[in-house]
Amino acid sequence: MTSLVITVLISALAIVGAGTLLARAGDVIAARTKWGGVWVGSVFLAAATSLPEIVTDISAVRLGAPDLAAGDLFGSSMANMVILAVVTVVPAGTQLFQRATLDHALYASLAIVLTAVAAMSVLVGGGPSLLGVGGSSWLLLAMYIAGSRVVFRHSALARHTAETIEMSGGPPAAPPGEAPQPASTPSLRRALVMFAGGAVVLVVAAPAFARSAQGIAEATGLGATFIGTWLVGFSTSLPELVTCLAAVRMRAYDLAVGNLFGSNAFNMAVFPLLDAVSPTGPVFSTITATHAISALVAIGLMGIALAALVYRARGRLSLLEPSSALILVGYVLGLALVLINGRR
Repeated sequence: MTSLVITVLISALAIVGAGTLLARAGDVIAARTKWGGVWVGSVFLAAATSLPEIVTDISAVRLGAPDLAAGDLFGSSMANMVILAVVTVVPAGTQLFQRATLDHALYASLAIVLTAVAAMSVLVGGGPSLLGVGGSSWLLLAMYIAGSRVVFRHSALARHTAETIEMSGGPPAAPPGEAPQPASTPSLRRALVMFAGGAVVLVVAAPAFARSAQGIAEATGLGATFIGTWLVGFSTSLPELVTCLAAVRMRAYDLAVGNLFGSNAFNMAVFPLLDAVSPTGPVFSTITATHAISALVAIGLMGIALAALVYRARGRLSLLEPSSALILVGYVLGLALVLINGRR
């Protein structure tokens, strides 16, 4: 047991370091391409910081632990909203909701809808498969691509017309559609090298992390579903935490909010990849129904965050502290429900 814990700690640190490196490199790459902050955070940066989930979950599925992988994806979506609650209480993040643009409502809605489809798929199964991928997984991928295209077109239109839609009605924190950038931005070539290096570290560390997490689940009797939702889900979300804290310090609020909602949407688009590598068929047909609880909790937490974003932006009584408290309480209660139902 001691060796398993040590392996989890070392591999988790490696995953966090690699994920952070990937996030920073992805931010530079996106800045060099002149994309807007919302698009960068919701798609490019979200995909970069979600690489730990992808590599870890592929390893878990190949090891025959699909519950660990599914728990990680839903648990990471829950943890991302906890990160949002934490970021809003630090001094640099007190104006996070006030500075967020309307585009985030689109991606938050997309993440909620995708998670709802995934929750239903957990209960009814993945449906007929095509090329080894379940019908529900294909639907999630198609919806993610279509939704991302809508956000991209909306952001491109806003940049083209030089208009930034501020939900709070206040002045923009940066030029329309763009996040503040450091005075000296690394070159694109250097960013690509950083990205490749982080990917190599993930490929090495993630399988060890998955094996150790599965061993802890078996040794403690807590079950792969709970371990995936709590331990693996929170650990693989640490890159989002580091990235968001760095973004709010730079006053790049769109990057911070977009990264979290975008990561939740991206997590649901990972299921087709898991189906493709699964030796036992589509993941939704093999995992336990307890994951529907995790998905519903994630939906509730995202709903609270989105409501706080809109309500605060309209200039009414600030719901920042109450919403953060509700998210934290909801996360703890959600974990308790997953643990209780996973032992039945």
